[in-house]
Parts: sequence; C-alpha cells; structure tokens
Amino acid sequence: MRRIRQARVRKRVSGTEIRPRLAIHRSTNHIYAQVINDVTHSTICACSTLSPAIREEMKGIPKKEQAEKVGKKIAELCKEKNVQHVVFDRGGFLYHGRVASLAKGAREGGLDF
Repeated sequence: MRRIRQARVRKRVSGTEIRPRLAIHRSTNHIYAQVINDVTHSTICACSTLSPAIREEMKGIPKKEQAEKVGKKIAELCKEKNVQHVVFDRGGFLYHGRVASLAKGAREGGLDF
C-alpha cells in the first residue's frame, strides 16, 4: 500500500533546479532524507541518522527527536548549497510522527516548503 501511495504522490511531485524534491524514507530504526534534482537525476545533499556527522548525537534519544535533528541537518546542508525552497515528498508515509518531526526540523532550519 505504501508503494501505491508513493506512486500517487510522485506523479504530482517533481524536483527542479529551482525547487528540488526533499525525499524521505523511514525504516524501523532510521530515517533518511535527501534533496534531489529530478531534471538532472542528481542528489544535491543527503542526511540520515546513520550520517557520521550526527551519528553520535543520536544515541539514547527518542526517534521523533532524531528525525527532527535530521531535518535541521538537511536544512543546514541545503543552505550550504544555496537551496532555500524544496518540494516535500513524504515517500508514501503518512504525515505523522517521525515524518512530521523531520518536516518541522527542516522548516525550523530554514527550508521553505
């Protein structure tokens, strides 16, 4: 069912040079985020709970707070690449819990979507 929802969202959401796509994936233990330019099929930046830069900070905190920190980190990486506006692609996951926390962290970090 998630793949069906993902395909339905992906029909309408596409990343461009001006407004790339912030795609997320949520597994049981980790959350991943990447900013993608669909025109050139390239990843601009990526971050996850497994990234070496923030992996040590993730130990011992709840998953929702981990997701929020990943959102803030992806926003910081986007600012370095001069990306301010993105299109949010929730990847077929419900906008609730860790997905919403990641989006909240990205907005607090300065991304506009």
